[in-house]
Amino acid sequence: MYISVPVYHRHTNYVFVLTRRLPAEITHGLRDVAPLLIGIIPFGLVAGAAAVEAGLRPIQAVGLSVVVFAGASQLAVIDLLGQNAALSIAVITGVVINFRILMYSASIAPSFQSFRPRWKAITAYVLTDQAYALSISRYAEEGLSKVERRRYYLTVALTLWIVWQICTIAGVLIGARVPDAWGLGFAVPLVFLSLLVPAVTSRPAIAAAAVGGTVATVGTVYNFPLNLGLISGGAAGVVAGVVVDNYTETTEQSTSGSNH
Repeated sequence: MYISVPVYHRHTNYVFVLTRRLPAEITHGLRDVAPLLIGIIPFGLVAGAAAVEAGLRPIQAVGLSVVVFAGASQLAVIDLLGQNAALSIAVITGVVINFRILMYSASIAPSFQSFRPRWKAITAYVLTDQAYALSISRYAEEGLSKVERRRYYLTVALTLWIVWQICTIAGVLIGARVPDAWGLGFAVPLVFLSLLVPAVTSRPAIAAAAVGGTVATVGTVYNFPLNLGLISGGAAGVVAGVVVDNYTETTEQSTSGSNH
């Protein structure tokens, strides 16, 4: 991928256009993240519109988006605030839903171990489901240098951050006027499905997805206390995945032993 940079020469009053090739990992990151933006754009509009409809002022809605920067948590917090729930409950719910980011951080930390503290702080702030999934997949393909890892991750993560904030602001300004018939709500499951489907490639993953999804759905339908449906689903999915993984390993060892 190339970019054109205009350069003014003061002695001749001519403007020259220099064409430069973007670093490979920036190009790769932009190409990988582009399909996800199709779902992120309406998702951000929904988050912005929902914040206004819940009674938040525009500056509060945008501030929530910048500080939290997590679609699922934002929507959960917005829903609670719209129901006049206590602020402490809304904060705790957002933190609990975002506990998965802690697992992402622990998983991807070895790839960032050699980064300077300021880079670690930036990468931690912009860490999302999408940035984690794409980066882990990219790092597994080939050995990348520290600079290449950083370029790829920040290209993906910052692109998501910029698009999310722009769409959230747009949602705050105009989203509340979008007719319900447009069905922008489809974006929420679409984004996560785009990450889930490619990852379900083994029996433990299938079990975790099936059990976790079922429990989370039941928790949502029957209104588990403190919006714990999602957390319950995640915990149940992890347990199911571990159980199936252990069972699979035991079965394979038994089969291998009997063959000998």
